[in-house]
Amino acid sequence: MEIGPITIHYYALSILSGIAIAILLGRKRYKDIGGNPEDISEAALWAVPAGIIGGRIYHVITSPDKYFGKNGDPIDALKIWEGGLGIWGAISLGAIGAYLYYRTHKTSHSFSYFLYALAPGIALAQAVGRIGNWFNIELFGSPTTLPWALEVPIFKRPMDYGQFSTFHPTFLYELIWCTALAIFLMNLPKLLKEKFSAPGDLFAIYVAGYSIGRLWIETLRIDSANLIFGVRLNVWVSLLVLIFALTYLFNSSKKHKKSSAN
Repeated sequence: MEIGPITIHYYALSILSGIAIAILLGRKRYKDIGGNPEDISEAALWAVPAGIIGGRIYHVITSPDKYFGKNGDPIDALKIWEGGLGIWGAISLGAIGAYLYYRTHKTSHSFSYFLYALAPGIALAQAVGRIGNWFNIELFGSPTTLPWALEVPIFKRPMDYGQFSTFHPTFLYELIWCTALAIFLMNLPKLLKEKFSAPGDLFAIYVAGYSIGRLWIETLRIDSANLIFGVRLNVWVSLLVLIFALTYLFNSSKKHKKSSAN
């Protein structure tokens, strides 16, 4: 969209809107557990740039042909507004950025409470960010004639799919999944009727919950991707992350039961 000399990219606007929502919700939740909400805002100054860089690095590494292949242009790797942020890279480097802030600054709560406060907001940020994929007409799935199918212009269709006009809007499925996950995370402590023994557990539940949805969504997508044993790389990554998250939750539960017994 052009406003005078200024060009507004809807994908970038979606990402920034999601980040703003995550910070605002995180500030409220952090304050509700007795923390100073400024911790969230200041940590975000470290986490957000690190997350964007990490997300872009992950995307470029997992889709190298688009930028370094025969018809690729390495300069395009810098054009974030055209789409392409890998969530696992964004979460990893973003979390590292926030952790470094907590390690180097005096804060009202520990880093685990930061993760507790931010978990639902991150899921909502992902949901809002997926709206940008609709504007870019990207990351859709296999052909379908369902009523909510996405109509894709022929120049946007992958090779070998030119004869199909409508496809699964997988970004919409992820938007719905992430929104439901955020609502679940916000209400989980009330459902359990007790506080988490380890605040970081809620973040691990977010990671596990998102991974489950992503595993299903990845099986529908048809955009080019690196394959390992014939399976999309992001499927393997989501599976490994899910295993790590569940292992963490299992060990955390054992520690809680052991401490309660003592």
